[in-house]
Amino acid sequence: MKRILLLVISILFFTGLWADENNVSLTLIPPGKITNKVDLDIRGGIINKSDQQRTFEVSIYWGREKRNTLLYESSVTVPAGKSETVKIVVPTKQRLGKHKVILKVTDGNRTYRKTKDIEVVESDIRSIQQISGAWAGIYHWSEIEGKHWNKDIKKMTDEQWKELVRSMHKVEMDMIVIQEVFRNEQYVGKHNTTVDSYAGKAFYPSELYPGRMDITAEDPIGAILSEADRLGMNVLVGVGIFAWFDFTPESLEWHKRVAKELWDMYGHHESFYAFYVSEESGGGLDNWEQQPDMRKKRKADIVNFFKEFKSYCNSFAPGKPIMLATNSFEVPNGMDTYPALLEYLDILCPFGFARMPAGDLTGKEAADMLQEACNKAKSHLWFDLEAFLFNPDNSLYPRPIEEIIHDLNLFSNFEKILCYQFPGVFNDPDMSIRVGEERTIDLFNGYMKYLKELKAKAKNK
Repeated sequence: MKRILLLVISILFFTGLWADENNVSLTLIPPGKITNKVDLDIRGGIINKSDQQRTFEVSIYWGREKRNTLLYESSVTVPAGKSETVKIVVPTKQRLGKHKVILKVTDGNRTYRKTKDIEVVESDIRSIQQISGAWAGIYHWSEIEGKHWNKDIKKMTDEQWKELVRSMHKVEMDMIVIQEVFRNEQYVGKHNTTVDSYAGKAFYPSELYPGRMDITAEDPIGAILSEADRLGMNVLVGVGIFAWFDFTPESLEWHKRVAKELWDMYGHHESFYAFYVSEESGGGLDNWEQQPDMRKKRKADIVNFFKEFKSYCNSFAPGKPIMLATNSFEVPNGMDTYPALLEYLDILCPFGFARMPAGDLTGKEAADMLQEACNKAKSHLWFDLEAFLFNPDNSLYPRPIEEIIHDLNLFSNFEKILCYQFPGVFNDPDMSIRVGEERTIDLFNGYMKYLKELKAKAKNK
């Protein structure tokens, strides 16, 4: 039986049919569980790898393949070697319950189907008031901030990374954001790193640069994606870091090369959900420049970066979202740039709302301002909830569960809430390794208790 299966796989592979399956993709933004106050962004990606133009018949269904469940139908012509994205936005007000979204693509010879699950719950607000996912940094960039967990996370094996994925799934944190896939300790605060002189070290078996991070795991990214595949989770793969807050042309070229390598290596994973650009940015989008001409340049840089990066990624991974995390400070200073930036940015995921500087907006005011900008651009605003606090020495420690619950209830507009971060801040007591302090277990248990109470409350409505 095994020999027959291997023979079939070989035939599919060598005739190109196996590879064709990866040329059609379906993405839901946001995925998983949403409230009926959030519209669902449905995207189908099609790649034509043949040497001639092809026309595809594309249909999108809600639940079942029937005429009365048809959401979208069109013929799409794709030139040889090119790609295309079809997109529809569906109101969910009357679509309560658990459903499947079905993408059907026919090229005249073959029919391809992709399905994704979605759950719509009734609510008076946009937020489901729970953490839908978390960052899973493979090693913290700062030895000071990561003081209490870097020595532990460094020891994690590929199998223990899979354990961590299972632990996240246990508390319904089914979206994983990989913070970065390279570490470059020579770049901080500089804009003179080049693609060729880049001295960063990879967290995965990269062929672009020879350096490797000194960690036990051989391929933690592959391990995370493999386990996420099995559990039906989604992974936002970090493309970075070239240099913090750097969106120059050199940074763009580096990101293109790394994104393509990541897709070539890991794009076959069903859980590969999006590209996350790891560089981050201040809410003012000007890289804290003081001179007007430099502020203008930095703002132009970030818009051009995402315009070119999105176009490039769409050429081989159409429909895959691009996400950036900014802080929530000085947002009014960036409002002259957000409309242009959000045209090319699918998901904006800001952080820092609980620690706004004196003289700035309140966290709620900043969230509302960004939500309005995203609504106008038809982009998505998610929340990067900080699940940590700073010790006097600037090392991070787990934030009390009461404060996390406060933020989950304060900000009602975010369609998805992710948190920074899971390893070193949350710890499942059933894992074979504890990453960080003992009180990380208290936070895990405290959040699990909150989740059970939330479900009980919803059931009794």
